Amino acid sequence: MRVVKLGGSLLENGRLFECLKHIVKAGESTIVVCGGGDFANHVRQAQKKWQFDDTVAHKMAILAMQQMATMCQNLQPEFVIASSVSEIKNNRFGIWSPNIAELNAAEIPATWAITSDSLAAWLATQLNAAELVVVKSCDVDSTLTVVELREQEVVDATFDAFIEEAEFKVIVISAGDFLTS
Repeated sequence: MRVVKLGGSLLENGRLFECLKHIVKAGESTIVVCGGGDFANHVRQAQKKWQFDDTVAHKMAILAMQQMATMCQNLQPEFVIASSVSEIKNNRFGIWSPNIAELNAAEIPATWAITSDSLAAWLATQLNAAELVVVKSCDVDSTLTVVELREQEVVDATFDAFIEEAEFKVIVISAGDFLTS
């Protein structure tokens, strides 16, 4: 099994659904983690305006990921929505709709430093995945290390810590390269 994280910004450039179709066509058992996209961006803006705390923003950002998962599953029905690690294990094509209680039990901190990139790495660890593929809307230099990708803000600020002891292969790739793989 592999985990594929699809950045929420892929929706804006029109590549999100191409990526989902590509996953189905490849036929490999895959769990998709969708970024929160514009839904999460609205949470960031609302937090700046209304000054609610990071715990509330974290819950709302998880809801943003759930909204993306729901939309993607509706438009790509080969995928099954799964909210918990235990629900995922029996699905060939799944979309993770993260359960905030499960993340809280795992003591995932409520901070913007942790995005769907790191949550996908956490999920890949929980599932003993063979591979984590992080698909980005920006160009990704495949010669860079994960630390360098973090320094260039291609992946989030905690991503390298989440994969530090990973036993799975980690690939950070642009959508264009993913679609031709």
